[in-house]
Amino acid sequence: MLTRKQHELIRFIQTRLEESGVSPSFEEMKEALDLKSKSGVHRLISALEERGFIRRLPNRARALEVLKQPEDVTSKAPVGKADNVVTLKRPEPARPAPANDVIEIPLHGRIAAGVPIEAMETAAMLPVPAALLGAGEHYALEVSGDSMIEAGIFDGDYALIRRTDTARDGEIVVALVRGEEATLKYLRRENGRVRLDPANAAYEPQIYEPREVVVQGKLAGLLRRYH
Repeated sequence: MLTRKQHELIRFIQTRLEESGVSPSFEEMKEALDLKSKSGVHRLISALEERGFIRRLPNRARALEVLKQPEDVTSKAPVGKADNVVTLKRPEPARPAPANDVIEIPLHGRIAAGVPIEAMETAAMLPVPAALLGAGEHYALEVSGDSMIEAGIFDGDYALIRRTDTARDGEIVVALVRGEEATLKYLRRENGRVRLDPANAAYEPQIYEPREVVVQGKLAGLLRRYH
């Protein structure tokens, strides 16, 4: 059986989804259930998720899906139904995200587009229009330097990276060099070695042994802020 608060929360989420198609924010859930803090909402959502009533859609802000609902607490459970659970119909296939939909992806610090520097991970998230991303897992890096300007990538841009460990020659990748420094460059292979090419005539290619370079993703898009 669900607790009263769990029951109230799943009903509130379902009602908001039916009304607007968007799940409520944590602040709205806190207020609706008269809770003192958002941590209480987190605990209720985790409990419902563990029991299979809801699931969180990855990489999306305010994205919850109701998988099944409890029956009204005043009704009797049908014979053979355990836990007063009614399974919902299988949800319709997900529609393509509208152009104004926003996805939050991890922002993993700054990456060099010049001399390699360490790409430092942070707990920050970057809201990105869904239309800029395709399938797969993504993260963002803030570009530092000017060695990719001829590819239209400028200092201060946010590089949107699809996580992968493989790439074809000529693709722009995040390359981890010697296990400690990351850089954004064109990837090329020649004569058994790996060449990381800049897109700026002022910079020379960087050439490494294959064991020294690990692909950590490839460029999927750019986000630029104008001041």
